[in-house]
Amino acid sequence: MPKSIKDILIEMKNMSELMVDLAYSAMLFNSKDAAEEVIKLENKVNRLNYQIKKESLLAARTVEDAERLTALLEVGEAAENIADSAKDIAELVLRDMRPHPVFKMVMEESDETIMRVTVSEGSELIGSPLGELLLATRTGMTIIAIRRNESWIYGPDKNTVLAADDTLIAKGNETGGILLEKIAKHEITLEDLEYNEIIED
Repeated sequence: MPKSIKDILIEMKNMSELMVDLAYSAMLFNSKDAAEEVIKLENKVNRLNYQIKKESLLAARTVEDAERLTALLEVGEAAENIADSAKDIAELVLRDMRPHPVFKMVMEESDETIMRVTVSEGSELIGSPLGELLLATRTGMTIIAIRRNESWIYGPDKNTVLAADDTLIAKGNETGGILLEKIAKHEITLEDLEYNEIIED
């Protein structure tokens, strides 16, 4: 069944946002796997933008229709531009260009941080789908990718179940990063968060 222009735009938005997060993660952690995924996603975004143009041509029957659809086409172009910029960052990683120390300083001092943490045995994160863990609500951190053995899960959804030794790439604020790390390392429980027994060293 063909997708609507609205559905295509939603997919492009989500995909371009993921690409930006993965591109910065690839640069920060020097991950060629993540960089290569950004390249793949950029190709998908290009195809989706072409699909929007095609659907718009089929949908426009009057001048008024064409004027309304023009705004949507511009949103599609903007999403593709974002994807192109993320690809540019990813290509730096693939060309073995190490980030300047200033880049890491900027990432550390920005409002939103990107972190990497491994899930230890005994952590409450193991065996539960992300939709039940509510990590974004409880910690303010969003899982954007998971490395499991030699494979990656990009853009995990609410049904993704975490396992021991998973390496999580997450974004959020510094405080949330501390909480996520403590939960992943089995230093605190999800129940502890409810009682604010959290950031004590």
